[in-house]
Amino acid sequence: MTESKLAIHGGEKYRTKPWPSVGNASGRMFGQEEIQLLTEVIQSGSLNRVGGTKVPQLEAEFAAKYGTKHAVAATSGTAALHVAVGALNLEPGDEVITTTVTDMGTVIAILMCNLVPIFADVDPRTGNVTAETIAKQISPKTKAIIAVHLFGQMCDMDPIRALAREKGFWLIEDCAQAHLSEYKGHLAGTIGDIGCFSFQQSKQMTTGDGGMIITNNDQLAYRARLFADKGWPRGTGERGHLFLGPNYRLTELQGAVGLAQLHKLDEIVARRRHTAEMLAEMLDDIPGIRPPYLVPGTNPSWWIFSFTIEEKVLGVSPQDFAAALQAEGMPFHVGYIPNPIFDYPVIKERKTFGTSGIPWTLPQARQGITYEDKDYPGTMQFLSTTFVTSWNEGMTEEDVRDIAGGVAKVANYYLKNK
Repeated sequence: MTESKLAIHGGEKYRTKPWPSVGNASGRMFGQEEIQLLTEVIQSGSLNRVGGTKVPQLEAEFAAKYGTKHAVAATSGTAALHVAVGALNLEPGDEVITTTVTDMGTVIAILMCNLVPIFADVDPRTGNVTAETIAKQISPKTKAIIAVHLFGQMCDMDPIRALAREKGFWLIEDCAQAHLSEYKGHLAGTIGDIGCFSFQQSKQMTTGDGGMIITNNDQLAYRARLFADKGWPRGTGERGHLFLGPNYRLTELQGAVGLAQLHKLDEIVARRRHTAEMLAEMLDDIPGIRPPYLVPGTNPSWWIFSFTIEEKVLGVSPQDFAAALQAEGMPFHVGYIPNPIFDYPVIKERKTFGTSGIPWTLPQARQGITYEDKDYPGTMQFLSTTFVTSWNEGMTEEDVRDIAGGVAKVANYYLKNK
């Protein structure tokens, strides 16, 4: 590549070669292991979790991997969160505090249990909630916290756990993006009461779609397993549905792929860490570029790579800088989601159960709850200034050098033309 190329001002793109993608084999570690285990399932003729062997084996090995007593599989990360919240058996109208910056699956789990989501602001450096932002949202109706480990970096969990214990709140970790992420030597999902994982296509390990919860709490595990299987206590030999629960049973086909992926997870995360850390070091040498901020004691597993710019140093807005990067073929855009999650119509316009407005309109719910952008300055800063790109185990050192080179070219252009 030559330093003279800057596509936004004429000339060729810095990079035209496609980037490895989590959407296909270029960015994923699929191979004979998955094929062999899938073949075993097909040859067995038993594709259903009930009576199968792969899903129970996946649950046992997943629990062992994380050092927990229990693991319960589900059909998606959203389903895993629904199972976790359902296992708490809270009362309609109770409140669950979570983040403004997450996938809708986090909030669906709250709403589907007729609970009211309450949103805490985020640290603009990480996009994660903090104990301080959570504490500001506590009310007499608060019963639980869902801490989302965004982009594969864990929240600062010691003060969050201390707050939850002090107040007597349940603490759920949404680890959908944080397989094998670490905080002070603890794996994601092992600090709170329940940890929830996603196996969706883009996650560190995938079954296409799927999910898992982990816990050391025997009672929560018992309720979670029932909740994920229509409240059916199959071990009793009787058909009886003890309470309301959906059917979130993972299939044996997904269990087979999950086992193969779990066996590769250490290598998958190691590859992501190697290239992401390499890129962070290279970006740190570019004037006006700030590599991702890491909370002390954390070791991310890199679902997304992010950085920010110093606007005053470069003399350019994040939006214009992003446009220049994209013109050079760089895979970055600004903002993980376009708006805080409470701005989606489902929440903003209360489009939940018909026109009822439930759970906000429940008689036992706290009345007058509103969500306004102005009350979340950290969120608005994070979403308007953070550059993001999906990360994967297919990224090579050559890819990293191309990204760093493209970012440097754009940054140097603006530095010279302030």
